[in-house]
Amino acid sequence: MSSLIRLARGPVRPMEGVGSPSGFIPKNRTQSMFHIALHEPRIAPNTGNIIRLAANNGCRLHIIEPMGFDFEEKKLRRAGLDYHDLSRLTRYPDYASFLEAMGPRRILACTTKGSQPYHQVTYREEDVLLFGSETSGLPPEIRDALPTEQRIRIPMMPNNRSINLANAVAIISYEAWRQSGFAGGN
Repeated sequence: MSSLIRLARGPVRPMEGVGSPSGFIPKNRTQSMFHIALHEPRIAPNTGNIIRLAANNGCRLHIIEPMGFDFEEKKLRRAGLDYHDLSRLTRYPDYASFLEAMGPRRILACTTKGSQPYHQVTYREEDVLLFGSETSGLPPEIRDALPTEQRIRIPMMPNNRSINLANAVAIISYEAWRQSGFAGGN
């Protein structure tokens, strides 16, 4: 497993060419169009499910540490690692390292405090869908540093706090992929 996961320390380089002759992209897959980023995830099964999701929708997955669990945790492996060889995953020691690696890509904060519903956004190739932890969401200093129009939300019934992280990632990432015509899928 360790040959498939990249732990970023300082500047991050793309992972193509590492782990397989096709550079983490199986021959029947195309380059990812979108990125999913998890800021300090806390629950192993959610992260495992998101690893599986990213393998199936072709997104590149980024995990910003610290995490609330050991990456080798059994629950994580059970939930997602049977598809792990298809995903492209990079871990970052902190948010600053992640930001540096993302360069000029547009980052969309997926938050209950978003200004517009996720389905009203026009997604672009290479967009980064940034999600906060299950227990506290995105820290205000990260969320508020992004322009208001880049803070998106999933509509919910009044008086509900949030949606499960893995479900929220699925809803938004599949809408982005749908808008691209499910490019690379079958």
